Amino acid sequence: MKLRTLGVIPARYGAQRFPGKPLTMIAGKPLIQHVYEQVAKATQINKIVVATEDERIVRAVKAFGGEAMMTSPSCATGTDRVAEVSRQHESEFVVNIQGDEPLMRPEMIDQLVAGLRNDGGCVMATLARRIDTGHDLQNPNVVKVVFGRNGNALYFSRYPIPFVRDAGAVAARYKHLGIYAYRRGFLLKFVQMPQSELEKAEKLEQLRALENGFAIKVLVTPHDSVSVDTPEDVQRVEEILKHAS
Repeated sequence: MKLRTLGVIPARYGAQRFPGKPLTMIAGKPLIQHVYEQVAKATQINKIVVATEDERIVRAVKAFGGEAMMTSPSCATGTDRVAEVSRQHESEFVVNIQGDEPLMRPEMIDQLVAGLRNDGGCVMATLARRIDTGHDLQNPNVVKVVFGRNGNALYFSRYPIPFVRDAGAVAARYKHLGIYAYRRGFLLKFVQMPQSELEKAEKLEQLRALENGFAIKVLVTPHDSVSVDTPEDVQRVEEILKHAS
């Protein structure tokens, strides 16, 4: 039976900066379990699959009752892993939830899916949140996005955009949150496109869609998410979880 919405969590064991990250213990659970459990709370997701290149992650996911699929070790990106899972599961929509986002709220996922579903001309959507700290603005690991009045992205960058030239001028700046929803047909087409020049320069896959003329709808959320990029981020997430409980 065809699914309405498939949620895929790409989780790579062999990350260069933080090997074994998906299995890192946070507050008594592996990171990947925190992400999976948050996705499972979303009402708009009908099936969840972890996409990985490592049997250790498959075993860990199955141990907590989740579903995982081995994907090719030659997958260049998480999106390629998501597409590989999508080829095995007929669905209308596919959501790519980053495997290092243990604080991704289910209402954020639901907002994203609803935004894509309710716009028949939209093939890809993502989330953004207004930046309220100078640290986020200057941090190249925090991707910034600017979008038009129709909600479609104009550009994504690691640079603080837009540049405010005149003193006293005000511009809202937005942090891009790394979660995407696609119409399945577009996702399978997207991963067949060659890498674009802007994508290679910024190391941002979503620029491939813009350079090929496809719109990306940006939905603004009041919520934030914290990614685990380094071992130091583990303590930060644990502190947030402790105060939330």
